[in-house]
Amino acid sequence: MTKNDANTQQSARAHNADALSRAERVTIVGEGQMGMVLAAMLAERGVPVCVWGPFPAVIEELARTRRSPRMPGLMIDAAVRFEHDGARALADATMVVSAIPTQFVRAAWQPIAAHLASDVPVVSVTKGIEDETLLRPSQVIADAARMAHGERPVAVLSGPTIAAELAMRLPATMVSASTDAALAERVQRTFSLPWLRIYTNSDVVGVEIAGAAKNVVAIAAGMVDGLGLGSNAKSALLARGLAEIVRLGSALGARPETFFGIAGVGDLATTCFSPEGRNRSCGEAIGRGEGLAEYLARTHSVVEGVATSHALLALADRHGVDMPIVRAVESILFHGTTPAHAIRDLMGREAGAERVG
Repeated sequence: MTKNDANTQQSARAHNADALSRAERVTIVGEGQMGMVLAAMLAERGVPVCVWGPFPAVIEELARTRRSPRMPGLMIDAAVRFEHDGARALADATMVVSAIPTQFVRAAWQPIAAHLASDVPVVSVTKGIEDETLLRPSQVIADAARMAHGERPVAVLSGPTIAAELAMRLPATMVSASTDAALAERVQRTFSLPWLRIYTNSDVVGVEIAGAAKNVVAIAAGMVDGLGLGSNAKSALLARGLAEIVRLGSALGARPETFFGIAGVGDLATTCFSPEGRNRSCGEAIGRGEGLAEYLARTHSVVEGVATSHALLALADRHGVDMPIVRAVESILFHGTTPAHAIRDLMGREAGAERVG
């Protein structure tokens, strides 16, 4: 085969993938930052998009202005539909993206799941652990959807994706994870862009645990920033935080190598260092002395790591996994421990051989 033949075949594959993507009709459940960015991305590809949200006034305002107050610089294409009625939003969807914060996923899906055909896959972009059940977002969706139609194909799309950077079309990578390889590739085709490279992965457990746990470690990283403890301390925190994540993931059946890839250490680093990271910013405010309730009252975004810290610790205790950083964060957020005291306790732990996992 000549080089020209190879280039021709590659172009044909890209053309076919693009045609398949445009054949999708995607409904996004959730009008938050990630939901809006994904809607803009899909519209850019020519994919028909509908955004569903639980609050009629918010949906009406978005339909009128084509802008979100959470991302004022992002203009949503006029082709994107906005719906509050679940039946209309899901009627002709061939794929649905769930972009609802973890603790609200079940409440959002229960009233609308019946309107979605049983063979339509759901792609979760949510990162967290449901507090009451300790289920991952994809499990919560499957649970809510099962009540309506039985088993449903579910995938996870995750990675180091600060919404504001995606909105500016800065280069990024993500992972499309599913136990169904064909579905993982279908999601990959649908969301790939010249500036967004998507890899496939079959380790759904590992990808979701990585996405949930990194938010808790990011709160700790923010506390290090707020206390002014320096880069050495922050890098050490990330390394030992990663070790905790690998331990828990392995106990739950995930593959250790998942945590050293894009959805693992890649997402962890971005969340812990980016000024845009809401979990890191929350931790920084607490490290500077602001109370959690005070910070949450003034922010316009859900800080997923707060509730996840409690759920993650419960999950670790259930499986006998030692997660001292997660335990320290949960103690600061919910039990009145000061960040300085928690740091002293962590530094005072008995030293041993370094081990990851």
